[in-house]
Amino acid sequence: MRVVGRVESLSRYPVKSMRGEELREAFAGFPGVYGDRVYAFRSSAARTGFPWFTAREQEQMLLYRAVYRHPERMKLPPNLAEAEALGSGATPLYAEPADQMVDVETPAGEVLTIDDPRLIDLLREGGRDGLSLSLLRSERALTDCRPVSLISIQTVRQLSQEVGVELDKRRFRANLYVDLTDGAGFGEDAWVGRRLRVGAKAEIAVMVRDSRCKMITLDPDTAQANPKVMRHVARGHDGTAGVYAAVLVEGVIRADDAIALFE
Repeated sequence: MRVVGRVESLSRYPVKSMRGEELREAFAGFPGVYGDRVYAFRSSAARTGFPWFTAREQEQMLLYRAVYRHPERMKLPPNLAEAEALGSGATPLYAEPADQMVDVETPAGEVLTIDDPRLIDLLREGGRDGLSLSLLRSERALTDCRPVSLISIQTVRQLSQEVGVELDKRRFRANLYVDLTDGAGFGEDAWVGRRLRVGAKAEIAVMVRDSRCKMITLDPDTAQANPKVMRHVARGHDGTAGVYAAVLVEGVIRADDAIALFE
């Protein structure tokens, strides 16, 4: 194995398309990062293949701050230590539904539970007539394509230079932000089809480049759109930035962990 970078930071998103949270450590399980995108809203107006209501339809959704009511219970699976002590790679249990309860702070400062009907009313404001939204909870991370997303800070910096705008890495809504050893933007593209060890135990297979959409045009602090960002990625980088991965060996990942490529 050869070290190709380190984990610059980790993020997860309790509710799909709402504001995320940065973590010092996270459990990478087969379904995805523990606690990532546990909740999502399904839209009656969306395509069957992608049924979600996101900030693509309601840009202000990005400003809603979702937090776990019991954050200490959502740091890691509750029986992780006992499962790992078995020495056979036993899959740990995930938290009970009550421990996964999320509170949401709206852009106006109001705090609502994730299942409060008023939250759906607020999200529907300004939407098309007859739009119906429903809440979905799942232990499998409700990601767009693959369980784990990754982008290098070098890629974010290169895009900032090319677009001529300082881009906050949070636009890209990744789980792993990576600092590459060679310092080259889009260097993570070379990992597609390869296997990585992240930290002491976790292993991931990098599957495909991450096809981008309107989400990267939205400023994470204001939700204002800059279409120039997506136009540039589409024309200059085949519409992709970052990569998607699947978890092969479960394990805890921490900020500053080494990332090693299997030769």
